[in-house]
Amino acid sequence: MRVLIVGSGGREHALAWKIAQSPTVSKIYCAPGNGGTALIAENVAIKETDIPRLLSLVKSQKIDLTVVGPEVPLIAGIVDQFHQAGQLIFGPTRAAAQLEGSKVFAKRFMNEHSIPTATHIICHSRQECERVVANKPFPYVIKVDGLAAGKGAFVIKDEIAKQSAFRSIWEVHQFGTAADMVVVEEFLPGEELSVLVITDGNDYVILPAAQDHKRVFDGDEGPNTGGMGAYAPAPLATPQLIDKVARRIIEPTLHGMRAAGTLYRGVLYCGLMVANGEPAVVEFNARFGDPETQAILPLIASDFAQLLFDTASGNLSKQSLRLSNQYAVCVVLTAGGYPGEYTKGYPITGLTTIDDGQSQVFHAGTLWRDGQFYTNGGRVLGVTAWADSLPQAIENAYVLTEQIFFTDRHFRRDIGQKGLRHFPKNP
Repeated sequence: MRVLIVGSGGREHALAWKIAQSPTVSKIYCAPGNGGTALIAENVAIKETDIPRLLSLVKSQKIDLTVVGPEVPLIAGIVDQFHQAGQLIFGPTRAAAQLEGSKVFAKRFMNEHSIPTATHIICHSRQECERVVANKPFPYVIKVDGLAAGKGAFVIKDEIAKQSAFRSIWEVHQFGTAADMVVVEEFLPGEELSVLVITDGNDYVILPAAQDHKRVFDGDEGPNTGGMGAYAPAPLATPQLIDKVARRIIEPTLHGMRAAGTLYRGVLYCGLMVANGEPAVVEFNARFGDPETQAILPLIASDFAQLLFDTASGNLSKQSLRLSNQYAVCVVLTAGGYPGEYTKGYPITGLTTIDDGQSQVFHAGTLWRDGQFYTNGGRVLGVTAWADSLPQAIENAYVLTEQIFFTDRHFRRDIGQKGLRHFPKNP
């Protein structure tokens, strides 16, 4: 099987790494890829949004399966165009991907199908939003409707936070047309959980539940980022909780999409808040999470490439998912200043080849030039380790993290600590 992976981040490196383990795969292309994917695949200098050129590549190289990493090409309709050309591709159609592409669409869909989520009001202007929140008690949440790279949700805890959100949305215009509508919703207390489902629209398999760390600083302080680290499986996700998620969220979502004539095929990412054992949807994503993917894929023991192929073909019922009994932890190393302004081009040291079967450094914002890796983005690397226990996986990930250096390197030092709270303390 010849496979194309669309995207350039840590998620795409992790997908390439896992797909390369399949005995059915003979060749992997990444478009555009990064410094890490170049080690295991052929990078092709085509932007993830250049759908005509991606389609031309697939035809010319006789690629059997395309796997889409990021959300932007999905919202742009890459799956629809590939289907029209008779090419096999893993991901939801443009219509189905609106679950991520529009917070307004997702909220209306959840209300229609009685899927638990926060109560909300849709606003079409700053003036309307100001009226809605004028006497609203803190905390609450303001979200822009469209794609915002994981940075379009504001938890409004006080007047200062409110004014900062308004400034970002309507004065700085940080989100452009993605903020033509905003959603004001109640603040859901509890603990966050990411449950990813691979589905062909009818059947589905649930991947190990993960917990992301969105804020830039320890203790969940500072601005939102695309994700500073993750671990899986999250002990919060008990069998009883996952059963509720399946019955109340996953199955109604897939049924609702089918009923609307919009078969949902690919990955359904359920971003949840869990309080007192009850899950509610914070957001849906239409693709693999980043960095959750870097913590989930090492735990899959079955043939991942075949799983994606059968899903894209509508034959998921043929597949069974085998998992290891281990834990995995991913610590993200970022450029100083991220998620704000940062400098690129610093040399990275300490990236020695590690082949112990228990760790992997996934490249995100890196560039390989003249025999040296350089920083080339905000999130630079995802250092992942797995072990038989969560404490050991955390320790191993941080030992490896401390070996890697570049100027202004930043990372959180508390990835996975939330998970430890769910284990009984030693007497």
